[in-house]
Amino acid sequence: MTELGIAVDPSPALRPQRVVLPGRVVTLRPFDGPSQAEALYQATHGPEREDLWRYMGDGPFASRDEYEAAFEKKEKSVDPLFMAIVDNATGLPVGQAAYMRIEPNQRCIEVGNIIFTPALQRSCGATEAMYLMARHVFQDLGYRRYEWKCNALNQPSRRAALRLGFTFEGVFRQHMIIKGRNRDTAWFSMLDSEWPVRQANFERWLAPSNFDQAGRQRLSLSHLNGQ
Repeated sequence: MTELGIAVDPSPALRPQRVVLPGRVVTLRPFDGPSQAEALYQATHGPEREDLWRYMGDGPFASRDEYEAAFEKKEKSVDPLFMAIVDNATGLPVGQAAYMRIEPNQRCIEVGNIIFTPALQRSCGATEAMYLMARHVFQDLGYRRYEWKCNALNQPSRRAALRLGFTFEGVFRQHMIIKGRNRDTAWFSMLDSEWPVRQANFERWLAPSNFDQAGRQRLSLSHLNGQ
């Protein structure tokens, strides 16, 4: 008898909707309206911000009008489904991320199109945003595989994936052409069977007790996830 793999529930996952994902430090909100576009444009453009777009499929944009036109298209898109990462203290968007390559029948979904502005980089809010999105995928929507993909040359993204608890699966050579350049793509995944441990590590790291009075972490998430 040929081994075909373990039997799994074939029921499809739910498709993500335009819902708000609230957290202690940040809240994920679907792209919505010109005020978000204005704030994100200001936070992601300027000579010192061009590197934010180095590995993105679009941008930086030559003008605010061009950015707002692209934002409007993203606002209407359902795959990718774009989310603004909003700082709870200021109410301002400080980054973005998207659910994409959504396959409910296979219960597989990817997180991508991630931009952390300087106000969000290396902050508790950046990690909390990724936790909120992963928790929604596994606990609310019923996916069994959560993917992270990036340009194989993008070392910060590769390190971030491992820190967050994704597993490196390999490199797809000559996978894409982005802005007229070859892209080899590094693939990472997190599985539903791994989520309970990853969730516990996220929550232990995010707990206020994990930070001293100066805001320095006591335990690193990389350490908790065995990196």
